[in-house]
Amino acid sequence: MATKILVHGSGHKATSWDKTISYMTNHKDIVCPNLSSILEGKEASYENLYSSFVKYCNEIDGQIHLCGLSLGGILALNFALDFPQKVKTLVLIGTPYKVPKGAFGFQNIIFRFLPKSVFETMAFDKKDTFALGNTMKNLDFSGKVKNMKCPTLILCGKKDSANIKSAYYLSQNIRSAELKIIEHTGHVVNEENPKALAEILNEYYLQNP
Repeated sequence: MATKILVHGSGHKATSWDKTISYMTNHKDIVCPNLSSILEGKEASYENLYSSFVKYCNEIDGQIHLCGLSLGGILALNFALDFPQKVKTLVLIGTPYKVPKGAFGFQNIIFRFLPKSVFETMAFDKKDTFALGNTMKNLDFSGKVKNMKCPTLILCGKKDSANIKSAYYLSQNIRSAELKIIEHTGHVVNEENPKALAEILNEYYLQNP
């Protein structure tokens, strides 16, 4: 059975998947990497993070099911485009197909005024969060997603106004992609509505073992 890799976003850690996993039918084949840990002390740039993510995924035997939220979705999408033979299915949750520069710039302004302690619950500390964000400004997969070959499920919380347009774009431009909008839910679907997410994933993985 193919390993399921659940990848968290920049605002959270691997533990953000705990509640979702508790509702899933098979736990043995699920892994949740901590993105800061797989960097292994390297500078927090997107290039380094993606390189570390590629290494992590390729060290797993056989094909993999990739499921990513936000930054995790970007990494999963990037990997599925570069290594189509490795990815059995792809699930993208609240994932932008290109980084919105305006929103990122506004977010960075807010982050500058936040104390370092706020970042303790996030994937990276304050310094690394800025470093990573600055190296992601030009990411844009819009010209590549039509080449996606693996079965793909696009998920987005109905209240996730920043990413819902991207969800529709991805579902319309990835061949055979399926779109599900999750009611009464914002961006962090795995924490805001873990049971609904688990039910969707259980059904999807049952159809695509």
